[in-house]
Amino acid sequence: MSLGHRSQIKRERNAIKDERPRAKLSFVRVPTQKACFVLDAIRGKDVRTAQAILQYSPRYASEVIGKLLKSAIANAENNKQMNPDNLYIEECYANQGPTMKRVKPRAQGRAYRILKRSSHITIVLNEKA
Repeated sequence: MSLGHRSQIKRERNAIKDERPRAKLSFVRVPTQKACFVLDAIRGKDVRTAQAILQYSPRYASEVIGKLLKSAIANAENNKQMNPDNLYIEECYANQGPTMKRVKPRAQGRAYRILKRSSHITIVLNEKA
């Protein structure tokens, strides 16, 4: 079963553009699991509530995600002419980034590997109907 020529498939795939405002932060020095704890707390909330949650959250990832949320709001306001009071977080997720491998010397000449993980965090906003 042929779906068409490769260029035709690419053309159709690229024609479907997602017009929702978004912000992405790549190569953040926060493990994906720790970022997801914070993202789960703000998913589906309106923007003002999410900013309040992030401001008072004790986790380091909340500071980074707070800046990213501000960027997504600015993108919605300036690029899509949306009212920031009507915005809510439709999607937010963290994908695994590259892992830096380090070695820690241990007893009797052994070496333990330390994995310093990173992630790519994305926030997608939408307007309430």
